[in-house]
Amino acid sequence: MTALDEKQRADGLVGGPAVEVIETSSLGDRSYLATDGEVAVVVDPQRDVDRVLAAAGRAGARIALVVETHVHNDYVSGGLELARLTGAEYGVAAADELPFAGRDLADGDVVELSGRMRLRVVATPGHTFHHLSYVLEGEEGPVGVFTGGSLLFGTTGRTDLLGAEHSEELARHQHTSVRRLADLLPDGAQIWPTHGFGSFCSATQASGDSATVGEQKRSNPALTLGESDFVRQTLTGLDAYPAYYAHMGVRNSEGPKPLDLREPARAEPEELRRRLESGEWVVDLRSRKAFVVSHLAGTVGLGLDGPMATWLGWMIEWGAPITLLGESREQVAAAQRELARIGIDAFAGAAVGTPEQLATDPAQLRSTRTASFADLAAALDGDPGEFPAPEVVLDVRTHNEFTAAHIADAVHIPLYELAQRLDEVPAGVVWVHCGSGYRATAAASVLEAAGRTVVLIDDHFGTAAEAGVPMSS
Repeated sequence: MTALDEKQRADGLVGGPAVEVIETSSLGDRSYLATDGEVAVVVDPQRDVDRVLAAAGRAGARIALVVETHVHNDYVSGGLELARLTGAEYGVAAADELPFAGRDLADGDVVELSGRMRLRVVATPGHTFHHLSYVLEGEEGPVGVFTGGSLLFGTTGRTDLLGAEHSEELARHQHTSVRRLADLLPDGAQIWPTHGFGSFCSATQASGDSATVGEQKRSNPALTLGESDFVRQTLTGLDAYPAYYAHMGVRNSEGPKPLDLREPARAEPEELRRRLESGEWVVDLRSRKAFVVSHLAGTVGLGLDGPMATWLGWMIEWGAPITLLGESREQVAAAQRELARIGIDAFAGAAVGTPEQLATDPAQLRSTRTASFADLAAALDGDPGEFPAPEVVLDVRTHNEFTAAHIADAVHIPLYELAQRLDEVPAGVVWVHCGSGYRATAAASVLEAAGRTVVLIDDHFGTAAEAGVPMSS
């Protein structure tokens, strides 16, 4: 049995199209390759299309069509480049009037890919005005639907990315579009969304790893609530989204350039020191566990063990010079790939080695105190132990997270605003936390670079109340 046969059998699609998921977990997105074993269609590819080409190669299929559900706001698309490389048609919404050649698609169009596989185009405005979904059909009818930012697992795509003035109108469209899909498709049809796995393109947090139309009819707010209630709930739940989104739609509408993953120029220790002293962004890619033990003063801890690209892209001034620090060339290359997906592909340089190897003077080396929420509870109760007593508890989670529950008397500044609001952090020793420790590590590094005394709470926020930390909600 071939790998494709195994995949088809696992999906219950023997004799029909098979769908392979190409996941970009760091951005919370999925791309898809659907094939009948001979030809393939690719939906919403990320910029690093080598992964897609590898998937097609494993399936033994020729990519005949590449389609976009919408002009993406959270990543640079690889669709145009994939079509160039493979000779495939490039299908986009005709209504978007993009300047590059492609196959214009509109509601009701049917694209015959082979005698065993076709795509049916369904207009599903809501996430954007011209959003399309694609029903995948085999010889016996619909198999599933690629929903992009329309119907997600337990939620829908957010409706404010084109401007707050359009949010309500698009939310009403979203409600109608999701119900249209549910009416068009059998309950057993699979749903294959692009967003919803941690992506900020989701209106709310998605739930689950797979779903059918029938399952969503019982649980998705767009299918269980009336229009007014759905719109109210959707608009109320919207939180801030990454600042770099402002640049993605423009880039995708113009036609992204091919990806260049050549290694950045090597930055030697003296040059690193100069950049750090001048306040440039020098990003330490190691895990936060390694960062807190030892790092160069002034570096920002955004390890590859978390959504580095999302938070760096949100924190920086767009176009600011960035230097990458990794323990290996492989770490630097992985960071380049992650950042290229959001359009950051020019770097001031890169350096490889441990902090001790990259320091010009031992005085450059720093470590960060780490604590748990149990430690914080004890310190707030007058027993700080080995730690400096907390004078400020800083919460760097998002607004919605803070509103849902927070530590009593905590100062709230989201991580993405911290660098610009340092003067709002009260004087004294800062104990900083987030939801798990990743964002708090970045925040601690920013605070340390500003000369603050910091204790990093590297712990899960869900344990805070149980540990005895006083809470507000």
